[in-house]
Amino acid sequence: MAQASGKQHELLQDPIPKLLFRLAFPVGVGFFFNTMFNVVDTFYAGLISTQAQAAISLSFPLFFLMIAVGSGISTASTSLVGHALGAGNRREAELYAAQTLSFAILHGILLSIAGLAAAPALLGMLGAQGEYLKDALSYIGAIYTGAAFFILNQAQNGILSASGDTRSFRNFLITSFLLNLVYDPWFIYGGLGLPPLGISGIAWATVCIQGLGTLYMLRKVLATGLISWRSRRLALPSAGPFRNLAFLGFPASLTMLTVAIGVFVITWFVGKYGSEAVAAYGIATRIEQVLLLPVMGLNVATLALISQNRGALRFDRVRETVKFALSRGLMLVSLGSAAVFIAAGALMTLFSKDPVVTGTGAVYLRFAAFAFPAYVVLYINSFALQGIRKPQLSLAIGVYRQFVAPLPIFWLLANHLGWGLNGIWGGIVVINWSAALISLVVIRKVMKGLEKL
Repeated sequence: MAQASGKQHELLQDPIPKLLFRLAFPVGVGFFFNTMFNVVDTFYAGLISTQAQAAISLSFPLFFLMIAVGSGISTASTSLVGHALGAGNRREAELYAAQTLSFAILHGILLSIAGLAAAPALLGMLGAQGEYLKDALSYIGAIYTGAAFFILNQAQNGILSASGDTRSFRNFLITSFLLNLVYDPWFIYGGLGLPPLGISGIAWATVCIQGLGTLYMLRKVLATGLISWRSRRLALPSAGPFRNLAFLGFPASLTMLTVAIGVFVITWFVGKYGSEAVAAYGIATRIEQVLLLPVMGLNVATLALISQNRGALRFDRVRETVKFALSRGLMLVSLGSAAVFIAAGALMTLFSKDPVVTGTGAVYLRFAAFAFPAYVVLYINSFALQGIRKPQLSLAIGVYRQFVAPLPIFWLLANHLGWGLNGIWGGIVVINWSAALISLVVIRKVMKGLEKL
């Protein structure tokens, strides 16, 4: 069997702190520009109307369903390809890389069909009617038409991350942001032969950029040698690799899917207080994403390092990775939490001049600042469990956090005690901290199990 070399070899030998920074920094930069991409969309939607902003916020749970599927496939690919590279089995790594692409294409097509069919009913459940529903459908319908591009880009990023390349996806996200600055106004207002598309133009601009990104990411994957035109037969769907991708990918997708369900539940509760409250929640979550960018980088770095070192049976490095990622993540987010708490009102006014929207969003951000450290613990432990190939444990925590706990806690605080929106915001803090404590107990038990191997 071929031995790991180059970047793959470094992940098994170089100091963990150095590797976490080298892998996490490009991811963090990339996610910053991805968040700025969403901020641009939110800004231009606000120029159309508050209802357009609310329609995009309302559509977010459905958008997140698609992201969850792609993220699960990406996580499975990173884990399987990384494990094979760590074990020195190059041929197996090439097989899983090829199978990942066919797996992603199949799920992209199925997701487009299912998403377009289910969107009207799901948006209706969230309270959208009339023009509000029409705006939300025009946005999410365009997004789901291009689902295969979103899924493929995440799948290809999983292959690259397993080989130690987190820079290519960063470059794609930076370029996407820059293109979006031009594409959004062009597609919204028309020009150069393109008719004005309004709110749907924001979605079509995103789909076009994702399509261009698919070509770029494929070029980078081909450069790794894990995929080649000569080995395209490896991409023909095969039951064994598909089963393994599903075994790791579906729990990871379902873990993220629980996030989408959680957002759906929160949006359902918030929607009872009007479209302004939904718009405020949507804007505030974009601001949250900026704060959590360093943590997102640590997540991907943790997964890549643990996958390869688990494959190489370097359990000491697995434990060191989790400890170091948690300590650095908490250190970074504590500074951001204080900044968001102090500047919540000013941050909201950057995206809306509606006093109801900005006031509601500012209150949410001040509550959310207390939940940010809990997100660090949850995310790092979740990605660590997936790298160790224990995705079912991460899924169980996600089900508690996003589905089991919110319904009774939101009802108790918002309805029974009469706290209204503040009850929902406070419930988010309680739920995430309780889930974070559960994840610490679980990861500690799993690490003790590794000591016996």
